[in-house]
Amino acid sequence: MSEPVVVLVPGERWARWSENFASRHGAPTLSVDGGALVGVAADGSRFAARLPFGGRYDGAADGAGLVAAIARPEHWGVLLVRRGGFAIARLEGARIVASKVGQRHVQGRTKAGGQSQQRFARRRDNQARAAFEAAAEHAVTVLGRGGAGVPELPVVTGGDRAAVADVLDDTRLSHLRPGGHWFAVPDPRRAVLDGVVEQSVHLVVQLENA
Repeated sequence: MSEPVVVLVPGERWARWSENFASRHGAPTLSVDGGALVGVAADGSRFAARLPFGGRYDGAADGAGLVAAIARPEHWGVLLVRRGGFAIARLEGARIVASKVGQRHVQGRTKAGGQSQQRFARRRDNQARAAFEAAAEHAVTVLGRGGAGVPELPVVTGGDRAAVADVLDDTRLSHLRPGGHWFAVPDPRRAVLDGVVEQSVHLVVQLENA
């Protein structure tokens, strides 16, 4: 059995994806398990297809039911952060209603040793901290400020896990609820943000080939 891989499959392409899986491995036996549609072929290959945004599927054991269950939240957000920049968006359904993309300079690593290396490391850490603080400020502006009575806002996250965790530690963002697929994107740019917005509604499929 190969190592599991995760692929994102648009709902409109699920039928073709399923046909390709069956042509390679044989028609799978379908079941619903743990909130996912699970398919197991005769050769042992298997997949587990989950709804976007961390949704649980509890319908019939067929692809049509899974695709019909795909839905965007009415209000949600995207938060992408790396040392080199951030991209943030607030959406209503499929429409971006507010966004901000920014870049910050954070020096790369150095091969210098001794005190020079220590000074460089401190400078680099300070630059990264300033970048994350800037990302948090813009996140508050775009995604709103948490507090008593403020409803949770689902957010799709990606970039660098430590950077995103640093931003989410800001108490003003306590209303954000990360979930669904993690997007391991490069330094965020507008095109990267638009791509994540589009792919956020795709089915998340974990595939294991025999």
